[in-house]
Amino acid sequence: MASRAYNTLSVLSIITFFLTISLSASASSSNGGSRGGFTVELIHRDSPKSPLYNPKTTPFQHVHDAIRRSVHRANHFFPQARDDHSINKGVESQVVSVRGEYVMSYSVGTPPFQIFGIADTGSDLIWTQCQPCKDCYNQTATMFNPKKSRTFRNIPCPSRECTSAVEETTCDASNVCKYNARYADTSSSNGDLATETLTLGSTSGRQVALPNTVFGCGFSNKGTFNEKTSGIVGLGGGSVSLVSQIGSSIDRKFSYCLVPLTSKKNSSKLSFGQNAVVSGPGTVSTPIVDGDLNSRSFYFLVLEGISVGNKRIEFTPGTSGRASKGNIIIDSGTTLTLLPPVLYSNLESEVASHMNLERVKIDLLNLCYKLPSGNSFKAPTITVHFRGADLKLNAFNAFVQVSEDTVCFAFKGSPSGSIFGNIAQSNFLVGYDVKKKTVSFKPMDCTTYV
Repeated sequence: MASRAYNTLSVLSIITFFLTISLSASASSSNGGSRGGFTVELIHRDSPKSPLYNPKTTPFQHVHDAIRRSVHRANHFFPQARDDHSINKGVESQVVSVRGEYVMSYSVGTPPFQIFGIADTGSDLIWTQCQPCKDCYNQTATMFNPKKSRTFRNIPCPSRECTSAVEETTCDASNVCKYNARYADTSSSNGDLATETLTLGSTSGRQVALPNTVFGCGFSNKGTFNEKTSGIVGLGGGSVSLVSQIGSSIDRKFSYCLVPLTSKKNSSKLSFGQNAVVSGPGTVSTPIVDGDLNSRSFYFLVLEGISVGNKRIEFTPGTSGRASKGNIIIDSGTTLTLLPPVLYSNLESEVASHMNLERVKIDLLNLCYKLPSGNSFKAPTITVHFRGADLKLNAFNAFVQVSEDTVCFAFKGSPSGSIFGNIAQSNFLVGYDVKKKTVSFKPMDCTTYV
């Protein structure tokens, strides 16, 4: 029924997080208010508050794991990356099996049944594993049973939701709409397309009920999903994503403010609606445009070039086949910034020419240096030139400390495609206006952002 067979999985990010929904004072009704909005607290996956917390790992091990996942996540956007030998296969083999960089806590059904789903900015459908599930990946928590919910309704065939809202659907003998979500890394989910009440919990005790939300009840699900999560919460640009389904109440706006990776504060903020407006001194905006990948889910931007000091390196058609359209995906679920090899090589050479530290070799990244005593160093000014928006990066946006005495350039060459990652986005308030098709950036101390 639908023409798109593949939906690429990507996720909101620095490293895995749990979302605690917190209604702002501006929300005026039980469903989030008329464009009033609400704010989400993002808890670092390696925080003791997270069920994925491992007390045996060190902070620098967390950084190494995030870098490995960053390289691996290119496969979710660009499936050809899986077969490209120029990507370090040793790095890929060490990637932990956590599909998402953020996990969202929400409830489904009546009475509410709590679920932890991967929050994914690169896909649309909301789905969870459902009972009875004879062909599912291992899940430690109890699965949702739709027969115990008073508000679960199968979507019939034919219907608009069945024929146009989801990537690939079929109808069974009972005229129940069946969905088939397939991801570029060969993971998949199959089951019934339905409507259900989703409930977002609030730290203040209030609840945000979203009735008649289109979602998938998965009865056959395969892939490298983590056993402590159940399914996906799509936050992409398609019609059945969470952002689109509640779009009228949030004016199709959302924003986030990510704290630096090395910050002692381990929570960030994700806002919707009125809370997500990014404006004021220092704000720059760039258009969301179409990219070569055939999906409305991804947020493509136009990268025109990158400057190191006064030397500008252009993003030319020779560095990537995507220059005629959007040539870079902005993704808060990828730690590093990935660039075409030619552009990255020129950028690395120019950055290296400005550094006065001893260069060292590590397995994960190309350009690394030994830190001087006190861990302070002088980095060149790097400016990312998006169409209509020049973004000046601080040292912590361009470099990441990977050990007690080593710092590395947080950019990497990628032959498959370009991604603007979350290290580069940290300490910026990043706002998406899906209706106006713009992304805005405003310098911000995200450790104090409320």
